[in-house]
Amino acid sequence: MTIKVGDIVTRKSYGNDILFTVVSVNKIKQTAVLQGLEVRLMADASLDDLVKIDRETLERELKKSEIKSRESLKLIHQERRLMREKNIWQQAGYTGRDDEESNTLSFEIPGKVLHLDGDGKYLERCVSMYQELGIKVTGIHLAETEMPLHVYKLLVKYQPDILILTGHDAYRKQSGNITSLDSYRHSRYFVQAVQEARRFERDKDRLIIFAGACQSNFESLIEAGANFASSPKRINIHTLDPVYIAEKVAFTSVRETVNVFEVAKNTITGMDGLGGIETFGLFRLGLPRTEQLKTNEM
Repeated sequence: MTIKVGDIVTRKSYGNDILFTVVSVNKIKQTAVLQGLEVRLMADASLDDLVKIDRETLERELKKSEIKSRESLKLIHQERRLMREKNIWQQAGYTGRDDEESNTLSFEIPGKVLHLDGDGKYLERCVSMYQELGIKVTGIHLAETEMPLHVYKLLVKYQPDILILTGHDAYRKQSGNITSLDSYRHSRYFVQAVQEARRFERDKDRLIIFAGACQSNFESLIEAGANFASSPKRINIHTLDPVYIAEKVAFTSVRETVNVFEVAKNTITGMDGLGGIETFGLFRLGLPRTEQLKTNEM
């Protein structure tokens, strides 16, 4: 069996648990570099450890992943509805009007996102999901190694409320040192990018940062200044997990802190893969809702 760039494969040594795309092949060393198809993991593997996946299996596995994504999205929409009802009820108390009338008078301003992603295909999926969730986003495909060099000027240019720094990563277990950034493929660059972002804005409630990918050094990212990060248990995270975190922050009221447990619950990966610190939300209600505000998003 010949393995070539673009093939979808699994690894026999890991029980064929994750679907990967082959991004490069070294014929001399008989190895390949792999990127997760649904999880933000980059890995090296020997060619004889790889199993090529047929189209039927691929479609079945992608369908399973899509179901999980839709279940998370359903939870988000349910919580969004409850949050909106709560905000409208509070607004009715301020104005002395009933809930229905207050709903027609108000406009909403959620947080804006700048998303830097080391994987262009993942970024396309994320931007599509942001749009479905009603979040303003600027998405930029940028290699993980380049993020520390460019993040500051991008923050100056786009002035986001939420910064997402993600792509691919991996913990090299053979190193034996879980605390050292040398043991990770890209955690060092995520940490440096967070530090640069905090040079731009130190206040953790004025710029909310999520950083990391599969198996990233969670503790170093939080210490560097991230509000949310991966991966506490050094497990893999899903492509869309950073989007779900951004949504929760963007639509939580500025009067309230984001519930970290609730954030993790809405993601596909959960608390083992994602964590963070107490952080105020960014969502604001406004009055009155003029005709121009009805037709122009904030």
